Parts: sequence; C-alpha cells; structure tokens
Amino acid sequence: MKKNSVHHKRELTPGDVAARCGVAVSTLHFYESKGLIVSFRNGGNQRRYHRDVLRRVAVIKIAQRIGIPLATIGEHLVQFPPGKRLSPKEWAQLTRKWREELDSRIETLTRLRDDLDGCIGCGCLSMEDCPLRNPDDRLSERGTGAILLEPEHR
Repeated sequence: MKKNSVHHKRELTPGDVAARCGVAVSTLHFYESKGLIVSFRNGGNQRRYHRDVLRRVAVIKIAQRIGIPLATIGEHLVQFPPGKRLSPKEWAQLTRKWREELDSRIETLTRLRDDLDGCIGCGCLSMEDCPLRNPDDRLSERGTGAILLEPEHR
C-alpha cells in the first residue's frame, strides 16, 4: 500500500476533494467562483486545495440540505477565513443563524399545512375567501382585475 494516500496528502487535487465530498469537480469550481472555497496553484499551475476545504464543503452541503441559499451561506462563511478549520464554537455561531432561519421556515410551512388541511375537499380556491391564495381578501385592496398572487414573481 502506498504511504502517500489521498487521506494523508497536505494538498488535494480537485478530483481528490470531489471524491471525498461526493460532489462533482464542476461543483467545486462553482463554489470557488462564488467565494465559498479557495484553491491555489502548484508549481505546474494545477489547481490544489488545502485539506480544510473538506470540512468547508461539508458545511456548505449541510446548509444546502436544509435549504439555506448559497448567497446566505457565503455571507456567513466570510467571517471564517479559508485555510482554518471551524472550531465547535464557530460551528455553533454559524448554525445559530441558520437555525433561526430554519425555525421561521418551519413555522411558515406549518401555517401553510394547517391552512391546506382546512381547504381539502372544498376545491373552491375562492379568490375572495381562500386562506391559501388570498388571506383576508388582501388583494382586493389593489383593485379589480387580474392581480398577480405571488409578489416574488413580478
């Protein structure tokens, strides 16, 4: 067996990192373009990563799995410089903000689920009374006619 296996290298190739983290090399390049991870070039001008990138990619994947947008992940990771492994205290600090966002999302989804339960079987989806599409007939304040129901899609 080789003494210099992937697990003992000080610097890792993109292929090493991709294999260890379960992501595509293109994902690593994308993360790098967004400033989430950093690489360096060796003497042969080949991209290499320090070992700490393994934990950083794991943090990114965990955050993505719970639905944290990459932009938010980047905003939070910027306080922890690349090249340094996150301590348990830093991890707690990082996840505290994510927990608040996740709790808020859970609350919103729970309310939506409860409203949905009240609507099952009715099938009306009334534009005036439906608690899912137009709570308290708020859209009537904007006038008559076709009104976009999802403001984020304007």
